[in-house]
Amino acid sequence: MENNNTYWQENLRLILICLVIWFVVSFGFGILLVDVLNEFRLGGYKLGFWFAQQGSIYAFLGLIFWYSKKMNDLDKKYDVE
Repeated sequence: MENNNTYWQENLRLILICLVIWFVVSFGFGILLVDVLNEFRLGGYKLGFWFAQQGSIYAFLGLIFWYSKKMNDLDKKYDVE
């Protein structure tokens, strides 16, 4: 039973990390910090606009792959694969 609780705690920690990164990228960079980021350019576009349109999508895709890898490692660690 202790092993199950530890597994679940580590899983919740990974989910919380993903949600925080998701919030920072989408709400923080795409809305709150857009004026500050618009002072920089990426590929000819203002960085704030780029984050709101493209960057958040790339970050979300990266989070999916990162979470999948970490969960596979976690499953192997607790022998629940």
